[in-house]
Amino acid sequence: MSPLAVVVIALVGLVAIFSGVWAWQLKTENAGMIDPVWAYSLGLVAVLYAVLGTGDPLGRALVALGGLVWGVRLGTHLWKRNAGKPEDARYRRFREQWGDKAASKMFWFFQLQVAISMLLSIAFLVPAYRGTQAAPAWLMLAAALWIASVAGEASADRQLRRFKADPANRDAVCRVGWWHYSRHPNYFFECVHWLAYIALSIGTPWGWFTLLPPLLMAFLLLKLSGIPLVEASMAQRRAGYADYMRTTSALVPWPPRH
Repeated sequence: MSPLAVVVIALVGLVAIFSGVWAWQLKTENAGMIDPVWAYSLGLVAVLYAVLGTGDPLGRALVALGGLVWGVRLGTHLWKRNAGKPEDARYRRFREQWGDKAASKMFWFFQLQVAISMLLSIAFLVPAYRGTQAAPAWLMLAAALWIASVAGEASADRQLRRFKADPANRDAVCRVGWWHYSRHPNYFFECVHWLAYIALSIGTPWGWFTLLPPLLMAFLLLKLSGIPLVEASMAQRRAGYADYMRTTSALVPWPPRH
C-alpha cells in the first residue's frame, strides 16, 4: 500500500481514538487518560506502518516490534499511574483557565495530540518503506539505542514509583538512581528512543525526515508540555525542589553541581 494511503488510515484512526477519549473525559472530568492512550495508539501506528509498508522485511519487523513494545510499556506505566487518581494538575489547570469553553477547547487540545502523533510517526514510516536492508552497523546502533532508551526509561519510572510508595518520602524530592543525575531522566530516555529510527533510515532519500521526531519530542519536553509545567508545580509543592533545580541537570544525566 502506498505511504499516503497508510498515513490517511493512521490519521483517521487517531482522530477517532482521541475523539472517543475526549467524549469519555466529558463524563469523568478527568483528561489524564489521554496519556496512556497516546502511547498505546502510537505503538499501534508503528504496527500499521510495518504491516502495510512495502520496505525491507527486517526493517519493518524492527519498526513493529520497537514501536509496539515501547508503546505498551509506556502506556501501561501511565495507565497504572493515572487510573483512579485525581486529574493531572496540567489538565486541571487548563480546565480552570478555559472555564465555560473547557469542553470545546479540550476537544481541539486532544486533536493537537493527533497532529503530534502523526509527526512522531514519521520515525516509523520512513524505515517501513526502506527498499533495502540497513547496513549491519546501523542495525546494531538502532537496536542499542532502542534497548538503552526503553530499559533506561523503565528503570527511571520504577525508581520514582518506589520512592513515592514510601510514606517517609511523601514531601521529599526523589534523588535516587537516575534521578540523582537528572531531574527528568525518563524524559531523556524518551528522546533517545526516537533516535533509534534515524539509524534504521540512514541511506534512504527520506531518511533526514526522521530527525524531526526526536527534535519535536525534545522541544515538547523542554519548552512546552513537559519540564516547564511539571517544575512549575513541583517548585511550589516540594520543599527543596528549588535547590534540586539549581544543582541537577534538567534532562541529560550528569553529576550534580555542589
